[in-house]
Amino acid sequence: MSSSKRLLALAIASALSMPLISRIQAADPAPADPIATPASPTQRPGDIDAQKATSTQPPMLMPQMTTEGMKTADLKMAKPEPQMQAVLDELASLHGKPIESLSVAEARQQPSPADAVKKILVDKNKPTQEPVEKVEDKTITTTTGDLKTRVYTPKGGGPFPVLVYFHGGGWVIADLDTYDSSCRALANLAQCVVLSVEYRKGPENPFPAAADDAYAATQWAMQHASEINGDSKKIAVGGESAGGNLAAVVCLMSRDRKMAAPIHQLLVYPLVDNDMNRTSYIENAEAKPLNRAMVGWFLPKYVQNAADMNNPYVFPLKAQSLSGLPSATIIAAEIDPLRSEGQAYADKLKAAGVAVKYELYKGATHEFFGMGAVFDRARDAEEAAATELKAAFR
Repeated sequence: MSSSKRLLALAIASALSMPLISRIQAADPAPADPIATPASPTQRPGDIDAQKATSTQPPMLMPQMTTEGMKTADLKMAKPEPQMQAVLDELASLHGKPIESLSVAEARQQPSPADAVKKILVDKNKPTQEPVEKVEDKTITTTTGDLKTRVYTPKGGGPFPVLVYFHGGGWVIADLDTYDSSCRALANLAQCVVLSVEYRKGPENPFPAAADDAYAATQWAMQHASEINGDSKKIAVGGESAGGNLAAVVCLMSRDRKMAAPIHQLLVYPLVDNDMNRTSYIENAEAKPLNRAMVGWFLPKYVQNAADMNNPYVFPLKAQSLSGLPSATIIAAEIDPLRSEGQAYADKLKAAGVAVKYELYKGATHEFFGMGAVFDRARDAEEAAATELKAAFR
């Protein structure tokens, strides 16, 4: 293991073994804008030999449960709703292997919850995709290079409001196809163009690559909205899990750099902190499709510099202030390790004077958003998110 890897491992182990109060007291304030000016298209920050993705990764940096966590170890995971359980059962039938036990290349080949939903729909002889007026792939040229995107356009004449959307996958796995259903639902329900962005992923491209790409894509949308029949004055950002993280980071970057900011942020179970001893992590340590060990597997593949562990552009909950940010909708799932930090972020936004709509869906797991075709509560969440987006666009 290299010296930088050893430093990162020590930093994570130290941070996660300290009591929560000590961790808060020890955290150093992060600089206002710790990310350098984006590189030119020919020098993309964070690029690493892509062959590393096919090799076996170093041993997982799995944090140990603290004494504080042990006192609450009797917390029980909630029971999924029957429709949610049906998706989990279908996912199990696809015989995926535990992500935390795999190399990156192997992890990227595993079946996803989206695959399980499609199989249910096929078995019921139902369409596997919600119809949208127009869907097209488009490569956009940004300050960080060319980015693959997918543009979803609803019925109507336009110009439409625009939602720049970032998929989940722990900054390591998944792609535009994996989160296609969420984008289709939001385009139709919110009557907006959805620009879904394929950003660079770790470990080949660690932080700040994904964050830089997300910011650059949002700035592109503000300057080139007319190219996708969009309204440049009505740009919002959104995403799920690691994508929710990126949406939140874009808002922080825009504020700190004094650039045009999105008018709303849709954060679906966002990963905004690295405290893996929160209540929801303990309750859902063995949950599916996301559990505690998986988060421990993802983090060091994205955050490869120990100095970034307190960087708010990595973990937005560590920002000294959240004032001056756009209004937010936060969608949370009960059976999700990330539930507690999503609630904490909503609370911190509210304390900073930001308008926040927080919605918790009982009996739902991580990745439930976008499952509206098979799970009623997912459709409820999609409609709630669209309602808030439309209000912000107005």
